[in-house]
Amino acid sequence: MRFIVTLILGLLPQALVAQAWEDRQTFNEGASTQVLRIISSTDTALFAPIIESFVSQYPYIAIEYLVTGTADIDRRFRANPDAFDLVISSAMDLQFKSANDGLARRLTNIAHPAWAQWRQSLFAFTSEPAAIVINRDAFAGHPIPNTRQELIQALRARPEVFRGRIGTYDVRQSGLGYLFATQDARASETYWRLMEVMGALDLRLYCCSGEMIDDLTDGTIAVAYNVLGSYAKARVKSKDKIQVIFPADFPTTMMRTAMVSSQAQHPEMAAAFIQHLIALQSSADEVSFPLPPLNSQLNQAEHATIALEPALMTFLDALKRKSFLAEWEDAVIHNN
Repeated sequence: MRFIVTLILGLLPQALVAQAWEDRQTFNEGASTQVLRIISSTDTALFAPIIESFVSQYPYIAIEYLVTGTADIDRRFRANPDAFDLVISSAMDLQFKSANDGLARRLTNIAHPAWAQWRQSLFAFTSEPAAIVINRDAFAGHPIPNTRQELIQALRARPEVFRGRIGTYDVRQSGLGYLFATQDARASETYWRLMEVMGALDLRLYCCSGEMIDDLTDGTIAVAYNVLGSYAKARVKSKDKIQVIFPADFPTTMMRTAMVSSQAQHPEMAAAFIQHLIALQSSADEVSFPLPPLNSQLNQAEHATIALEPALMTFLDALKRKSFLAEWEDAVIHNN
């Protein structure tokens, strides 16, 4: 009996962790015993029109949509690749490594540009730049920064306004945040100067873009760095408090990617969903595809887009990651 109780108590924390989704919804529930399971980092509100468009064409399919952070997606999927049919994430590097490790199913019948896929197993379907987003009230009567260097100057000029009111990703926890940070650092040393300035002003760290935008809107913070441009743009439609800035010095643009698990329970329908996703993003139908497609005007320069290539895995190396995070913590946390 003691063994049984101990076993139950040992399994309970795992069960609770398994239920801790940011969001979990079923579309077309009861339509069929065939349920396509999608694990994704994209907010349900933005992805629901895509799912609804799919089930309208396949009314006999139900879809369970599970939302969590990018790093958590990678952990859950690697632990149970047979638990999910599709994996959708904005963390290109983690997705690329999963595909490279053989966890993605090859789909030989999908036509897609070579630069937007990897070995017919990982498929890009959006083009989304990272943005600086500001609360307009904090910059009333002052110049709006259009580059990272101008942002540094703005923060140094009025530290009393920005202390404790700057936000960015906690790159130790966020897969997308880590991707953006490493790409920024590769592009320019300005990134490290900016992190030092932000760190000295009691930088706030976040898990995701949505929370940063919420705090920007209510004035909790005045500046958010490396926010997903698509999320910020969507919020601007209904809010006049924030302004989205795509840095003129060097934009960092990621491509959201999707793959079918190599151990998917419903591989044919998962492949059909990928085909639908690719077709929809090229249709210019903003109602059924509210995310920026690959040819979006948000992508300011082709060369700024992070490429789907093996170099993506450079900073996933354990030693390189440890070194990068140590330098980041020194600038952002120890500087406080």
